[in-house]
Amino acid sequence: MIYLPVVNKTDNEEKSEPNPVRGGNEIILVAEDDEGVRIFISELLIEHGYAIIEAINGADAIEQFKKTDQIDLLIFDSVMPKKNGREAYNEIYKIKPDIKVIFTSGYTRDVFLDKGIEDKKFNFLQKPVFSHDLLKKVRDVLDKKVK
Repeated sequence: MIYLPVVNKTDNEEKSEPNPVRGGNEIILVAEDDEGVRIFISELLIEHGYAIIEAINGADAIEQFKKTDQIDLLIFDSVMPKKNGREAYNEIYKIKPDIKVIFTSGYTRDVFLDKGIEDKKFNFLQKPVFSHDLLKKVRDVLDKKVK
């Protein structure tokens, strides 16, 4: 048997992580039908200062959106029951045309394109999503003047 000591990261190792991403204080509506994924996204964003409203499907996302006009960003799974991400976004867009959105999907590119998420027209993240990539995309989209 070989015993190895536990080693904590040094300050230099912690700084070598990919460019730290700054958080924010914006309100984000997360619509995801997979509870584990929804919790992961929500907790990550909360840890970085964002306020989160959760929805379990597309229809719920529309209802949650109607409860407040303070939402700054939508993060929608592309494929959900009771309205897919694009259908929910289209209804919300009628209420707030300047709303920003990020679509996510664990399906292949052709499946999410079939759901109306045209390539390069919308912000998109392929699942599985890494924490750093999600945080960077959120900050990038929020800081843009366009969708």
